[in-house]
Amino acid sequence: MDIKVNFSGRAIRYTEEEIAVVVDVMRNADTLTQGVHMRDFESKFAAYQGVAPGSCFVTMNGVSALELSAQLCRFKPGDEVVMPSHTFTASAYPYIKKGATMVWADVDLLTRVVTAETIEKAITPRTRAVVVVHLYGYVADMTAIAALCKERGLILIEDAAQAIGSVVDGKKAGSFGDMSIFSFHSHKNLTTLGEGGMLYVRDPKLAALVPTLRHNGHCGFDYERPDYWKPAMGNVDLPMLDGEPMQPNNYCLGEVECALGAKLLERIDSINDEKRARALRFIDALADFPELEFHRVDSPRHNYHLLAARMTTGVEARDRFIRTMFNEKGVKCVVQYIPLDRYDYYRRLGMGTANCPNADTFFDSMISFPFQHWLTEEEFDYMLTSTREVLASLR
Repeated sequence: MDIKVNFSGRAIRYTEEEIAVVVDVMRNADTLTQGVHMRDFESKFAAYQGVAPGSCFVTMNGVSALELSAQLCRFKPGDEVVMPSHTFTASAYPYIKKGATMVWADVDLLTRVVTAETIEKAITPRTRAVVVVHLYGYVADMTAIAALCKERGLILIEDAAQAIGSVVDGKKAGSFGDMSIFSFHSHKNLTTLGEGGMLYVRDPKLAALVPTLRHNGHCGFDYERPDYWKPAMGNVDLPMLDGEPMQPNNYCLGEVECALGAKLLERIDSINDEKRARALRFIDALADFPELEFHRVDSPRHNYHLLAARMTTGVEARDRFIRTMFNEKGVKCVVQYIPLDRYDYYRRLGMGTANCPNADTFFDSMISFPFQHWLTEEEFDYMLTSTREVLASLR
C-alpha cells in the first residue's frame, strides 16, 4: 500500500533556531545533565503555567512525573484512585506500583474526559486520590472537579500530558491540581527530542523533596565544609516525609532536551492555535456528514493534540471507513485508548471490572485521523477529500 497520509509518530518539525539551540548546548554546555538549562526550563515552565516559582520539575518522561506524583501520595493498603478508563495505560499503572487500586470513572461521550459527576460516582470511603486526564488536548471542568476533591479531602492530580497550553476558566491545564504532569513525548505538541516530562507540585513541603527523589538521593551537606571534597563531593540521603522514608529514583532529563523545551515554550501557543484552526476547518468541512461526530471547540480549551471522531453508525461502519481509507486512499487512521479495564494487565490485577458505558461506546466507534503539526496543506486537503468520498461511498 502506498501511504499518502501517514499517522506519524512525530508531532512537530523543529525550526532552524531550535536546532541551533540544541547544537549550541551540545558544543558548549559545561554539563549535559542537572545544569543551568534544566533550571531555566523549570523556571520558564512555571512562569508559562502561572504557578509558583520552584514548583515545576523536569523529568525524563511523563511516566517519571507520574511515578513521582504517585510516590508523594503515600498510599496505604486499600487506598483507591479514581481514574478514567479511557486513557493511556501510563496514566494508571504508576499508582498501582505504589500500592493503590484503580476504580474506573466514565467519560462524557462528546468531550471524552471525566466530569465531576462521573468522578463522584466512583468515589468510595477508600478513595485517596483522583486523576483527571485531559485527553486529546481538551481540559476537563476543573473548577467543578477541584471543588469536589476539596470537599471530599482527596488529592487531585492532573494528567495534562496532551493538554499543554489549553485553558479553562482563565487557568492553564495542569494548574488546578495538587500535582500535575506533562509529557514531551514525540507525539506531543511540545516534544523534547522524543522524551521528556514535567511535574508540578503545589505544596512547597512536598516540592522540596522532589530534587532529591528525582536524582538518586543526591543533596548537599547541611553544614559548612572546609574542603569541598570531604567527606564526599556531595551527600546521598534518604528523603523523609512526616517520619516516613521516601526511596530515591533517577528520573533526570538531559541539558540538550531542557534547552530545547525552554525554546519551544516560545511557540507552543502558536502551534496549538494552528492545530485548532486546522481541526475546525476539517470538522466544518464535514458538517454534512453527521455520522462522523467530532468534538468542536473554538477556544483555547482544546489544543487538538489529536483529531478524533466517533462513527455514530456503529462499529462495523467505523471499521469499513478505516479499512477503505487505508486500502483505497492510502490514509492511515488509527484507533486509540482501549478502556484500561479490558487490558490483560489490569484484569490480572483484579481491576478488570468497570461501569463505563460511554468509554466503551466511544472507543468501539472512534477514529483518530493523522494530525501531526507538519502535515502539509496538500496532505490535509487530500485527507479531507478522501474522508468525504469514503463517507459518501458508505452511505
